[in-house]
Amino acid sequence: MSDIKRLETGTRMSQAVIANGFVFLAGQVGEPGTSVTDQTQAILAQIDSLLQQAGTDKTRIVSAQIWMADMADFAEMNAVWDGWVPQGHAPARATGESALATPDYKVEIIVTAVL
Repeated sequence: MSDIKRLETGTRMSQAVIANGFVFLAGQVGEPGTSVTDQTQAILAQIDSLLQQAGTDKTRIVSAQIWMADMADFAEMNAVWDGWVPQGHAPARATGESALATPDYKVEIIVTAVL
């Protein structure tokens, strides 16, 4: 059996779970009501921080799920994402449109990385 380590654990969820050499992040959101660019930048900074706490980094992300409140904002989000992902380290990725936790959230990103 593998040990499981949880980071920033609350009543409902952990922000990260480390198990079997993988780091699973909870969905990350930015400041409600700000622009897609600002929310995406904040989310990616949170991802960097959580991955660092887990002992890994964005070059080790293997999968990303991106949820957008409105796919009309896809290009704006991608402009930030493309500048953040290190060349040659793009993960497998899916992007979809969905209602998010509140109407003020425009982007939510979930990643899985390896140690």
